[in-house]
Amino acid sequence: MLVKLIMALVLLSVTTMVQVSIADTSFIFNNGFQSANLTMNGISVITSNGLLQLTNETGFQKSHAFYPNPVVFTNTTSFSTTFVFAIRPQSQTLNGHGMAFVISPTKSFPNALIGQYLGLFNMSNNRDPKNHVFAVEFDTLQNFEFGDINGNHVGIDINSLNSTKSAPAGYYANRFHFQNLSLNSGVPMQVWVDYDGSKKQISATLGSINVNKPETPLLTLSQDLSEILTNPSYVGFSSSNGERIASHYVLGWSFKVNGEPQKLDTSKLPKLPRLRGNEQSRILPIVLPLLSLCAIALAGLSIVHYINWKKKFSEIVEVWEQEYGPHRFKYKDLYIATKGFKEKELLGSGGFGSVYKGLMPGSKIEVAVKKVSHGSRQGMREFIAEIVSIGRLRHRNLVSLLGYCRRKGELLLVYDFMPNGSLDKYLFNQKPGVTLNWMQRFRIIKGVASGLCYLHQDWEQVVVHRDIKASNVLLDSEFNGRLGDFGLARLYDHGSDHATTHVVGTMGYMAPENTRTRRATTKSDVFSFGAFMLEVVCSRRPIEQGREEFILVDWVYGLWKKGEIIEAKDENLGTEYKTEEVELVLKLGLLCSNSKAEHRPNMRLVVQYLNMEVPLPDFPALMSSPSCCGFKCGSNQDLENFGMSFPSSGTDGYHSRTSIAESVLSGGR
Repeated sequence: MLVKLIMALVLLSVTTMVQVSIADTSFIFNNGFQSANLTMNGISVITSNGLLQLTNETGFQKSHAFYPNPVVFTNTTSFSTTFVFAIRPQSQTLNGHGMAFVISPTKSFPNALIGQYLGLFNMSNNRDPKNHVFAVEFDTLQNFEFGDINGNHVGIDINSLNSTKSAPAGYYANRFHFQNLSLNSGVPMQVWVDYDGSKKQISATLGSINVNKPETPLLTLSQDLSEILTNPSYVGFSSSNGERIASHYVLGWSFKVNGEPQKLDTSKLPKLPRLRGNEQSRILPIVLPLLSLCAIALAGLSIVHYINWKKKFSEIVEVWEQEYGPHRFKYKDLYIATKGFKEKELLGSGGFGSVYKGLMPGSKIEVAVKKVSHGSRQGMREFIAEIVSIGRLRHRNLVSLLGYCRRKGELLLVYDFMPNGSLDKYLFNQKPGVTLNWMQRFRIIKGVASGLCYLHQDWEQVVVHRDIKASNVLLDSEFNGRLGDFGLARLYDHGSDHATTHVVGTMGYMAPENTRTRRATTKSDVFSFGAFMLEVVCSRRPIEQGREEFILVDWVYGLWKKGEIIEAKDENLGTEYKTEEVELVLKLGLLCSNSKAEHRPNMRLVVQYLNMEVPLPDFPALMSSPSCCGFKCGSNQDLENFGMSFPSSGTDGYHSRTSIAESVLSGGR
């Protein structure tokens, strides 16, 4: 009995060891497939120099090549693989069929069809969940019965050649540029397929053989493969030819379960055969006479086109700008994105520029492009440096400044596009039938406060915005508030002196001390934020001109003194609001609008007040000072100076002020 128990434990141990070995499957074929011992059928072969050739120039054939050992897939198994492949059609004018990377419960597909079925399925079992097959296809022919998007795409397939998700072949060279690739070009390309077993997410990435793995995958799909794959399964490749013929090659392959596969050294991969000379000889007699007949005409047209093209898309690019790299946009891309800056793409315009909606070519990312005129080069280098620095700001409540472009007398600033436009349109009845409720307004106020706290205290430098107001707060698709327009913003090191030489901003939002000290500080931003909070709650502008001048902060202050501060709220707000929240924001608006900068809270404390993490200070005692807030409580000199500040006009939330022309672009600080 004891002997039997020992034998059983030994057998269990051996079984466990084999299972672990299979579960930790890892292999790499970088110098050819001669020693791979792949399981192959159909017309697949290993060439003399080590290429895995799935198909050749034989029509109506299929082929498969699988790693011989099974792979264990559990509900938490992850895997990653990378391989290099090439597809060479027999005819330059007729594409052949594609190929696929496959995970399957079997290494043999006797009933699979050729041609568009890629040797995987047939008419009766395509879409059958009993297939238990996962594949990534590289298709070079559009088959409408499978819903193919085009004749040059990559698709993620689950038990079917009707791809669950697909995309045109190519890769993202960066966030804004998509590089197309032709699968049947005959040029080697590299593929990365990754599955995260914990997140249940598949990604497929395609790239040229001479580039690193792109950061952005071509395809991502949320899918639990443990519900699809059997345990164990096999990994490999499948391809086929029909009437249309192509040769399919795999040059190298690396695979690993639960980890990153070893990188392929592309310099060690076996070489593809040269294209046959007789193919070239058939082409040359046709092409050369046509070229000789058209050469003179094409040359003349090309010169004229080149001159016009250079003139149309010429930019100002100086040596010092090379260090800014991706922050510099090409004018041609912005011109295409905005459809030539057509009027129908215009979002708004003001005294210092116009803003256009754009769709970046390739990446299809929506942007807002602001065209700013400038006539002086003085201070431009410093200004661009700050634009690039501000472009590194990343916060969920800030509109991202993505970069810039200079061309002739224009400066173009590129921002994230906010689909719901600027907040002021919803506060001042410019969007009929749309009224923001209190929950939305309170969330916007807290969001902008969080963004300002990041600018003032949490980023590596201090950023003073200098133009906080409702028209500079943009709303994303979910009506979250994002502070935008950094055209007037300034950067300072923490603890440094930050004097400026020009008073800039918008009347009604500027702190009284600005005209006296000529310094924009975080405290002056807090004053502007106070005016902004009152603006959002009351749906009234800080200063309104009529028979009598209306000053919002003084009006709210008067209602507070009478014990009726809640009456300042927008009459269209309805009844769905919390009185304590409305009262908190109104009182905090008065507190931030204190005419003495030292009495204003910093933005971190403002955020804590809004989140009700700390209570407001003793409000009656604080407001008893004759220089409490607004204009009437300040000195006559303050009011006189404030009246001399520069008015401005907006551009639908992506604004720049008139003063920036005198301040920033002329080198002023």
